[in-house]
Amino acid sequence: MLSERNWKFDSLLRLLMGILLCFSGGALLVMLLPGSADSKTTPSIARIFISAICFHGGMLALIWKFLREHQTGWQRGFGLNHSPSKTIGLGLLGILLFLPIGWGLQVLGIKLMTRLGLDPSMQTLLLVLKDTDSPIQLTGLAIIIIFIAPIAEESLFRGVLYPAIKQAGYPRLALWITSGLFAAIHLNLAAFVPLLLLAVLLVWLYEKTDNLLAPIAAHVAFNAINFGLFFIAKDFAEKLPAQS
Repeated sequence: MLSERNWKFDSLLRLLMGILLCFSGGALLVMLLPGSADSKTTPSIARIFISAICFHGGMLALIWKFLREHQTGWQRGFGLNHSPSKTIGLGLLGILLFLPIGWGLQVLGIKLMTRLGLDPSMQTLLLVLKDTDSPIQLTGLAIIIIFIAPIAEESLFRGVLYPAIKQAGYPRLALWITSGLFAAIHLNLAAFVPLLLLAVLLVWLYEKTDNLLAPIAAHVAFNAINFGLFFIAKDFAEKLPAQS
């Protein structure tokens, strides 16, 4: 069972308002960049970096402040000292078992959207990756995708929101609200169901270990594997003869 974490409601409200402001500020800065008004162009690498710094960077800074307000830190606040090696191993095992299910569900989602006449558009970040060849830019994107985003998102959804709603007396609501929000923020309809189930797994890992390192490790591995496979598939597709 997850240890009780008495997050104060007023601090939680300030945290969520701060994250909303960071997101809005990042969106405004992106809109001010040249070419942002043209919806047909692939988003620039600058737009991705600005969005990540404002949203995920701001999120981490605000969570650090949130923990300070509760007179605790990352280690004690999120149980990072509870059997870390065993915890990370369980997170990695969990994601390896989940990946075939997640991939299968996403393929089904794409097929269903296609049959319904909907466009299973590629996620914005993947569009940028597809058109980026600069090693420096790819390294920056890798750091954001594989490390910064998982740590920020796990700290918010599993570390703060889930325990706050659960310990207010709504454990089932906590599971489905945080999981649904996690899946929704990725703005990918075809991947909504697999991301929802991934979020449920991440909650289970946190409950099982009482250590946020478990869902962080699983999330990092999930993003790292998909990041690598994206480039393998991209390179393979480019070597195939043109199809008519």
